Amino acid sequence: MADFQYFTPLVVQVLPATADQAPILANLFQLYMHDFSEFVELEPGADGRFREERLISYWQEADRHPYLVLVSGNLAGFALIKEGSEISGAPGVWDMAEFFILRGRRRLGIGMKAALELWKKHPGEWEIRVRERNNGAIAFWAGAVKAFSGRTTPPKIFHKEGIGWQVFSFKTG
Repeated sequence: MADFQYFTPLVVQVLPATADQAPILANLFQLYMHDFSEFVELEPGADGRFREERLISYWQEADRHPYLVLVSGNLAGFALIKEGSEISGAPGVWDMAEFFILRGRRRLGIGMKAALELWKKHPGEWEIRVRERNNGAIAFWAGAVKAFSGRTTPPKIFHKEGIGWQVFSFKTG
């Protein structure tokens, strides 16, 4: 008789992060910045931590929305969303400011499920900016946008303050 392994489906939740959870998000942000230092010159401070002071705005400004991503009740990442285009300045555009899934949870469909959930929570025009050098993220977002919209949406090249970005623009809802 063959041995069968049964896998429990991963239950992905995308929950608003409360102000009480700010330290949790700050801890995850350190992992994100470590990963991101592969594409951007980032140095930790003398205390060994990356700068995170901009996170506080996500609990102080109404146009910013912090989320925690959980899988089967365990932390798996976060998303920081803000209203307003970083490209055109248009106020009615959702911007995926930061998105992070723990390395051990990648390539399991968790990021895809989390992105789709966020787009359902915030219908409208979206922009997702990815550093030109971050090929893995470019491929991820191209696949996620296609899964959501049912069509390929090639990114546009955009430069701001000497930084090259690939930008996915699409509409949800």
